[in-house]
Amino acid sequence: MRLIVATHNRKKLAELERILAPLGVEPVTGEDIGIPLDEVEETGTTFEENAFLKADAACRQTGMPAVADDSGLMVDALDGRPGVYSARYAGEGASDADRIRKLLGEMETVPEKQRTARFVSAVCCVFPDGSTVTARGECPGRIGREPKGDGGFGYDPVFLVEDGRSYAQLSAEEKDAVSHRGRALRLFSQKLETVLSGKRKEDSHADQ
Repeated sequence: MRLIVATHNRKKLAELERILAPLGVEPVTGEDIGIPLDEVEETGTTFEENAFLKADAACRQTGMPAVADDSGLMVDALDGRPGVYSARYAGEGASDADRIRKLLGEMETVPEKQRTARFVSAVCCVFPDGSTVTARGECPGRIGREPKGDGGFGYDPVFLVEDGRSYAQLSAEEKDAVSHRGRALRLFSQKLETVLSGKRKEDSHADQ
C-alpha cells in the first residue's frame, strides 16, 4: 500500500520508510506522484490537531491514505515553549541555527538541574473513508549548553539524551530506538497494522 506523507523533509520520510517497511507500506511524497501538496496552516493548539490538519488536507487532495506528523520541543524552564511553535520559534524563514541560537539565549542562565525538556511527536493517518489512526511519542532529555554533533535536524544538536549525547550524535538506528518520533511511529505502526488487517478482511468479504 502506498501512503502519502505530508512533508517536504526527506529525513522524516526516511524515518517513516525504515519503520513502516515491515508492514509492506510504501511512504511517498506528493512530489513523488506528481501532486505537489498544498501548504496547510497549522492552526491547532496541540501536536495531534496539527498532524490531523496536514494529513486530512493531503488525503482530500490526493484521494489516498495520508500520514503527517507534528512534533516539537517542550522545555520545562520555558513553560513548555517552544511547543507547537517549534518550527516558527525564531520567526518565519529562520534556519535551524537561528532557532537553536534563540533557545540557547533564553536558557543561558538556567542551571543544569532545571534544563529538563522533552521532544513530543504526534503521528496521524487519515483514510479516504474518514477513519483515522493517531499515535503520540515522547522522549525526555535536557538542553545542552552548545550544539553537539552534525546529524539529525532541528533542535537535535542541543537535545541531550540520558547518556549525555545529543540527538545529532546518535546513529539513525540509535535515534529510532529512543526518539519521540521513533516511539510515536512504532505505536502508529502497531495501530496501523490492526486497521489494515481489518480493512483487508472487509475487502475480502466484499469480493465474495
